[in-house]
Amino acid sequence: FPALVLPTVGYPELEGCIAEKVTEMGLVNHAPWILKVIQLYETQRVRHGMMTLGPSGAGKTMCIYALMRSMTQMGQPHREMRMNPKAITAPQMFGRLDVSTNDWTDGIFSTLWRKTLKIKKTEYVWLILDGPVDAIWIENLNSVLDDNKTLTLANGDRIPMSPNAKIIFEVHNIDNASPATVSRNGMVFYVCFCLELRSYHKSLAR
Repeated sequence: FPALVLPTVGYPELEGCIAEKVTEMGLVNHAPWILKVIQLYETQRVRHGMMTLGPSGAGKTMCIYALMRSMTQMGQPHREMRMNPKAITAPQMFGRLDVSTNDWTDGIFSTLWRKTLKIKKTEYVWLILDGPVDAIWIENLNSVLDDNKTLTLANGDRIPMSPNAKIIFEVHNIDNASPATVSRNGMVFYVCFCLELRSYHKSLAR
């Protein structure tokens, strides 16, 4: 459809908050990168599971921080819980069942997951998994990412997702993720050429 012109949606209040927070954080207000912040905002409005996908240095972490602070300024307090799932084993992440005593020990992720259920109704929390995707642990989250929104543990516990929580994967690539996992997430793709060399120069000059 060569003659079709797509309508552009603007968020004047959000864009103003983003510009203010970017300056406060000492970053450069670079239009292509700001667009990624807007895309992440639009994605989180329709998805409870998201992936910020791109190489190191593409601005993924700062994009998340800028959006969270901007939304906080708009009256929606946001905070994060961050972990690296690749740095630990699957039992350390989700929990371990002692076969001799039948005692259950929660893992790091399951502990954070339970904490999200205790936040106030007026607050929002983003659970950020910052590290390489591994099929060993990410396949266990398929029930979280689909419409069930439920974490199922080895001891039989089924923990629902907090309505004020989001789960974000901050990854370099998705080579080890199955199509089932990828299709359950909203994707925001970051590339290094979004940040031009002059942007780095401006940042260093400060």
